Amino acid sequence: MSYTALYRKFRPREFEDVRGQEHIVTTLKNQIKAGRIGHAYLFCGTRGTGKTTIAKIFARAVNCENPAEGSPCGQCASCKAIAAGNSMNVIEIDAASNNGVDNIREIREEVAYSPAEGKYKVYIIDEVHMLSIGAFNALLKTLEEPPSYVIFILATTEAHKIPITILSRCQRYDFRRITIDVISERLTELMEKEQVEVEPKAIRYLAKAADGSMRDALSLLDQCIAFYLGESLTYDHVLEVLGAVDTELFSRMLRKLIAKDITGAISLLEELMIQGREPGQFVTDFTWYLRNLLLLQSSDNMEDVLDISSENLLLLKEEAQMAEGEQLMRYIRIFSELSNQIRYAVQKRIMIEIALIKLCKPEMERDYGSLIQRISQLEEKMEQGYVLHPPQGKAAEQTVYQEQDTTGQEQNQQLPKAVPEDVRQVVKNWRSIIEDLSGGLKNYLKSAHLSLAGEGQLLIVLEDEVAEAFVNSQAHIRELQEAIAEKTGKEVEIKVRFNETGQPFEASYVDLGKIINMEITIEDEEE
Repeated sequence: MSYTALYRKFRPREFEDVRGQEHIVTTLKNQIKAGRIGHAYLFCGTRGTGKTTIAKIFARAVNCENPAEGSPCGQCASCKAIAAGNSMNVIEIDAASNNGVDNIREIREEVAYSPAEGKYKVYIIDEVHMLSIGAFNALLKTLEEPPSYVIFILATTEAHKIPITILSRCQRYDFRRITIDVISERLTELMEKEQVEVEPKAIRYLAKAADGSMRDALSLLDQCIAFYLGESLTYDHVLEVLGAVDTELFSRMLRKLIAKDITGAISLLEELMIQGREPGQFVTDFTWYLRNLLLLQSSDNMEDVLDISSENLLLLKEEAQMAEGEQLMRYIRIFSELSNQIRYAVQKRIMIEIALIKLCKPEMERDYGSLIQRISQLEEKMEQGYVLHPPQGKAAEQTVYQEQDTTGQEQNQQLPKAVPEDVRQVVKNWRSIIEDLSGGLKNYLKSAHLSLAGEGQLLIVLEDEVAEAFVNSQAHIRELQEAIAEKTGKEVEIKVRFNETGQPFEASYVDLGKIINMEITIEDEEE
């Protein structure tokens, strides 16, 4: 005998078997008991919440010879024929593949004939939002003046796409996402019937991963059981099959991001990839993890909202104090943007790595959240005793950082005063060097400031962000290096930077132009 998927095997046959949609079940049962059955129903809701299932139960109930409290008996000839799919009174139509005017016209012709047996002809049109405008218009006439023996049940996941003229002629029922508790309870009940041993923590994770869909939960459970056939299904097994990541790894990742440990964060990502974890699932789950931290920070009464164990809750509370709210919101924003981009990306891992680097280096971004985090970092350094002294007079040749140790004494760390000879020659000949450059590059470099970067590199600082982007292209850097080599006979390494501080150039950088030009003037006077 062929195998039947769990979601088909355990599809509810009676209203009492339906979980999570009590508000709809009660209303429909009362209508059947009172004989107040409508002619058109619209079932709206996300996938796997029971729309088609309840439509079929309703179709059996209205045609049942011996209904019990509004539910079908399941024993009469009509109930058995509908359950077996042999009844001519229940017609299921997939609007995704039958969405033309001609398909609806066929229905209009069929409804003219009363049912050969039973009381009602029930048309269940699934994914009704897929109908064309012409098809909707053709359906409208039938919905306006239907025969007394015809019931239409329209099911859709996108109610906003249904024309208002159709909506106004239907009783609308909104199916809710099924809660994690209800899904967990149902999965546990079914596994006892199947005599499959499943760890409660694994059931809980599957219920959460289903995102409110009972069908998705059963499909995921089916997949996990098949992978570990004959074995007890554990939480680790579920993570292995779904390519998901344990919460403990999220905790490790967060600590590395807060510590600005780029190498550690990339290494941890490498570890996840080697284990075969799904990149997209990691992004989604880590975003939810950050969301839980933010909720804990926002209120002391969030324990009921967060569906996690008491052990993980204690860990989350500890980690919620490690990061500021603005910082967590920035993390969530970057990962939310990433989740949209990564869906269709080829190099998913590279995109995650870029996002991790962004999180560790807020200076790479210029939005409000990043600015707040950078200010917080500066305040933290100042609290630890770091003081940046702006250059004054001859001190402009160097920038001095002072750090107070626990004894209150100051330790000075100075940048070297010496300017490499090749950089000195570039500064002296700067005007003649840029004269021979291409037009745009020459114009931008005329207003550039020159300073010294690490390892004796020439630092070019520009006051305009567009100019920085233009000059910093690989082609233009190479053009400038070739011009320098032609004038000085040496190849100089160049760094280009945008002065994003909003302060005058001299407040943050050593102005080599002034220093070296002053030296030249002094030498001329001595001559």
